Amino acid sequence: MARPRDPRRRAELLDAVVAYLTDHGLSTLSMRPLAQHLGHSTRVLTHHFADKQDLLGQVLARLDEQQRERLRALPGWDGERSMGDIVRDTWRWQLREDNLPFIRLVHEIEGLAAGGRLAGQVTRLLADRVEFVAESFRVRGVPADLARHYATVQNAAFAGLQLDFLNTGDRERAEAGVEWLAEQADRWIAEARARTAAG
Repeated sequence: MARPRDPRRRAELLDAVVAYLTDHGLSTLSMRPLAQHLGHSTRVLTHHFADKQDLLGQVLARLDEQQRERLRALPGWDGERSMGDIVRDTWRWQLREDNLPFIRLVHEIEGLAAGGRLAGQVTRLLADRVEFVAESFRVRGVPADLARHYATVQNAAFAGLQLDFLNTGDRERAEAGVEWLAEQADRWIAEARARTAAG
């Protein structure tokens, strides 16, 4: 009879796999080199994950959790500070030198998903990102439909500015764009509140 899976051990393995992928990327993921890097046999991985697709799905879900946990930990995420400040803080946190490999991995995943190379596995990391950011607009008084619209534009612009910086290294120009985006987010919120107040 197979030994039962230990959820704690599985979580530890997932975090180790995420760390590995942050350094090595996802497109060339193979179970044997991964297991060797982690100091295990492939049997340890297949004990906790049915196959490579199961592992990949769990890794994407864990990346999503990690990113959301980090964003929610930003001071004022829950509405106590302006959306513009959150945009600026998110940029500073994500573009720190020690976070760049993680951000590169997220963009690699986005590219692989867009190219249909993730076998249909698009987690909340991609599919629900709009709702996640829209909630930040809603807690600041923006109606739900407008919040989704603003979040869509915010996400696309922010990701584009990240890719621009990662590809060109022109931090000054990218950060000027981030500053405009931060100010625009606050303008959107002020306009939405004014319309609501006017009835």
